[in-house]
Amino acid sequence: MNRLIAVLLVLAFLGNVTFADELSQKPNIVLVLADDLGLGDVSFHTRHVQKKEPLFETPTLDDLAAKSLWFTDGHSATALCAPTRYAVMSGNNNYRSYQPWGVWSTFAKTAFVKGHATLGTVVRDAGYRTGFVGKWHLGGDFNVPGSDQVFRGKKNGDLRGKVDMTKMIGGGPKFCGFDYDFTTPCGIQGPHYLVYENQVWAPINNVSKIIFMNKDTAKNPGDLASKGEGMGDSQWDTRQLGKILSAKAVDFIEESAAQEEPFFLYYCSPMVHRPHVPPKEFDGKPIKGQTPSSHLDMVLDFDMQMKRIVDALKATGEFENTLFVLTSDNGGLQDGPARKVGYQVGGGFNGSKNSPLEGGHRIPCFAMWPGKIEPGICDELVVNQDMIATFAALVGTEIPEGQAQDSNNLLPLLTGDGKFRPRSSWINQAGSKNEVMIRKMPWKLIIQSNNKRSRFEPIALYNLQSDPGEKQNQLKVDAHQNVVATLLAEYLETVNSGQPTAPSRMND
Repeated sequence: MNRLIAVLLVLAFLGNVTFADELSQKPNIVLVLADDLGLGDVSFHTRHVQKKEPLFETPTLDDLAAKSLWFTDGHSATALCAPTRYAVMSGNNNYRSYQPWGVWSTFAKTAFVKGHATLGTVVRDAGYRTGFVGKWHLGGDFNVPGSDQVFRGKKNGDLRGKVDMTKMIGGGPKFCGFDYDFTTPCGIQGPHYLVYENQVWAPINNVSKIIFMNKDTAKNPGDLASKGEGMGDSQWDTRQLGKILSAKAVDFIEESAAQEEPFFLYYCSPMVHRPHVPPKEFDGKPIKGQTPSSHLDMVLDFDMQMKRIVDALKATGEFENTLFVLTSDNGGLQDGPARKVGYQVGGGFNGSKNSPLEGGHRIPCFAMWPGKIEPGICDELVVNQDMIATFAALVGTEIPEGQAQDSNNLLPLLTGDGKFRPRSSWINQAGSKNEVMIRKMPWKLIIQSNNKRSRFEPIALYNLQSDPGEKQNQLKVDAHQNVVATLLAEYLETVNSGQPTAPSRMND
């Protein structure tokens, strides 16, 4: 009996050693989701894809891109922030959620289903330490003061005495499988100007108070330029937020590297969204006034955030064993001052944030994994909601059937190991004007819907092969009426069937 017990203990020990060894060989994962970062905001794209001399330089992004597989046909799931964030986290198109055009209020019910796979859960369940840092913008639960009732009121106005802003009790990153989070519910645009660490309000400094921020009480009134007045930290200063968030990301990397398990960092920078209030400097590098506009100065702020993260990976010895992916939540912002001197927000594509045109959702997108992903430029269609299926395949987590239905596994494309299944068609949505799109090369059909998604009327047809700038609407061309009818029918059949749209999630 003693010998049997000894054998069992040895086997158990060996099993633990094997599991620990497997974990130690799994790569860390860093996923960066920028905010409103367009192709025209990255000098690598301007120089190497457009073959033009850029107006300004993004050295960290360029260095990463040069070591990466850069996707010229990389897209955000939608042309707006919140719906893309839902799609990236869940792997589902937005029409599958209870809010098909996005969850926007800080106090809205989460669109994620309890127990369903998310970016956080698929990696956490493989033994990773998971961390979320940055902008959430996906709703959440806060209590009415002095009760257990969840506040579901309007997000705007003076909410003192109406909602307890000291604690996020549910619906945040913890709900989606993140062990650690440092979260700003609205990014930098407001109307709330607070950060939460592990869902508890994190004062910016020791004199911070939660106040109603308006032009008279804000430390920097320019911080209210996007969404206006709201509840906030009395010491909030947007000019410093990039430094605060990236410092927390560095802390997470350093703490995780000191432990045995691999880590996953999902870093959602709120840059380069409005308000455009750049800092004077960032780690000694001048920022404000270094480009043709304050908007592009914010791009430099974002580039320095990336430098901190890269430096931390290198300093901890984790850089070579990290899959690093960068993408954006939608296309870039129009910029009048910079446009006058040649700035192109879409990097050669027509349209910008909120638009159904390519510039609204074709974005900077690249993946780096030293020694595993061969650097270069790829023209395969990829979407940022493909990350959940890709990460699950990487770490060995099985996604249940019926979940993450629109997330395609990119791992074979990235590493060259296995067979990649490309999309033959793709559906997505634009922004606040309720347009949806279906693409089946060379054609792209733009369809006007409504808030209830009960009406679908074709409004534009483009040949992306001969007209990538989408300047010639061929919707009324007699010879193409069959194309319009076929694409519209395919869109409606796809959506109404409820079936997966990602090839790697299909059972055919």
